[in-house]
Amino acid sequence: MTPAELPTPGLPATGIRVATIPHSNPYVDAVVPPGTSRIGDATEPSPWLDLAHLTAHADEVHVVHLHAGYGHVDTAELVRWTEELQRLGVPLVVTVHQLRDADEVSPGRHDAHLAAVLATAEVVLTLTPGAADEILDRYGRTPIVVAHPSIAAADPELGAERGLVGVCMGPASSAVPDPVALVRAALSGAVSGGGRLRVLVDEVGVPALDPAIVALAADGQVELVPYREDERAAVLQQLHVAVLPERCGTHSRDVEICRDVGTRVVAPSCGWFIDQWSEVVPYAHDEQGGPDPVSLAAAIGAALTRPMPRPADRTWREQQRAAVQEVHAEVYARVAADRSWA
Repeated sequence: MTPAELPTPGLPATGIRVATIPHSNPYVDAVVPPGTSRIGDATEPSPWLDLAHLTAHADEVHVVHLHAGYGHVDTAELVRWTEELQRLGVPLVVTVHQLRDADEVSPGRHDAHLAAVLATAEVVLTLTPGAADEILDRYGRTPIVVAHPSIAAADPELGAERGLVGVCMGPASSAVPDPVALVRAALSGAVSGGGRLRVLVDEVGVPALDPAIVALAADGQVELVPYREDERAAVLQQLHVAVLPERCGTHSRDVEICRDVGTRVVAPSCGWFIDQWSEVVPYAHDEQGGPDPVSLAAAIGAALTRPMPRPADRTWREQQRAAVQEVHAEVYARVAADRSWA
C-alpha cells in the first residue's frame, strides 16, 4: 500500500455519509469502512449520476465515491456533473479500477471520462503501483495505491483437478473479438502441458456462444461448463490454471478470486494483472497484437508445471481488508472535514 497523497486523519469515519457509485458490488462492499453510511440503493445506473438527483439530495451525503458504472454518461454531461459537485461543495473521490473500458470498441470515450473525473477529484485511488504510474503519466494525478481486498473464500469441501485449465468465455466482444482463436490457443497449451481445457460459460451467454466452440465440446476436445455468477468462485477453485482472455483491461476481479481460492492465473500482457498477485503468469495479448498463441501455450505450460497455490491465508486477507478500509476511512474523514455535519 503506497501512501502517496495519503491524507492525515480528520473526522472519524463513523457517521460519514457516502454515495458510492455503484451502490454495491463485491469490491465496494469490501472496502467501505465500518460505521460509514452508504446513502441510496442498488438502482442502476446510479441515480447519483443524474444532475437533478444530485442537486436535490446533495445535503444527504458528505462524500461521493465513484468506482464504476458511468460509461453510459455522455462526456459533456459528466463534466457538468463534476462541476455541479464542486458547486455544491460535495467532495469527489475516484477509484480507478480500469484504465481501459473493455466494453468500449475504442479507448477514446473512457479516456475522456477519466480525464473529466480525475481533473476534479479530491482524492484518487487505484489498485496497483503500475496503474498508479500510468495515471500519473496520463492524467497528472498521484493516486493512493490500495490492495484489492478478498472477495471470496475457498470451499474446504471442493477439490481442484491437477492439469485442468479453464477459460471464461462468451460471445465475441470488443474485449475478446475472436473467442474461437483464443479457445484453440488455450486448448493447444493445455494439451501440450499434459492437461485439458474447460470452457466456462455464464449460463445466460450459452445460446450466443460461437458454434465452433460448441463443436469442439461435441468432439470431446474441450469440456463446456455453464455456470451461474454466484458459482464463479467455485468453478474457478476447481481449476489448476485459469486463463484471462481479454485483450484490454487493467485489473481483474478473477485474479483476486483465484488468489482467494488457490488457482494459478495466466493473464494477458495488457494492464497490471501481474502487479495484483505474484502467482500470475503473463502471455502476450493486447489490442495492438492480439493473442500470441505460442506465448499463451508457453504460459499455460509453465503454469501447469508449477504446483497449485494454496488458498490465501484468511487471517492475512482479513487484516489486509481492514487496512484497506482504514485508508478509505481516513480519505472520507479528510475530504469531508469541510462539509456541514447535519
